[in-house]
Amino acid sequence: MQQRLTGLREGLLRLHKILLDSEKDHYEHEICKVSTPGQLLTLVIHDPWFAWLHKLSELIVQVDETQEAKEPPATSADADRLVARTKALLVPAEDGTGFAKRYDEAMQRDPDVIIAHGQMARLLTMLGRRSDNL
Repeated sequence: MQQRLTGLREGLLRLHKILLDSEKDHYEHEICKVSTPGQLLTLVIHDPWFAWLHKLSELIVQVDETQEAKEPPATSADADRLVARTKALLVPAEDGTGFAKRYDEAMQRDPDVIIAHGQMARLLTMLGRRSDNL
């Protein structure tokens, strides 16, 4: 179960990094150059342009908190719940709103996002099988 959560966390972190890089590039193309990591952090936290990524950040925090829980310890049901939440979140929708729409837009403009989405889909399939041999 801990391996499932670790695999999920690592996959989400990879996807988050690719989405953040893609969104930064898009922001720089449309608005202005981001000069420092501190400026990017401020934008990610406060600028509405990046707000849609907060859903993914929150999911990563939920995985972390579940992994670190001592009382009660994390269960397979907790891992199942987080895998299901991830599957539900990572559904791009051209006609959607919020995360789904922005995720679709990122996929349309950046092949790296498409690749990362495919990798995440394969990971979620594997994690959904409740394999303890990860």
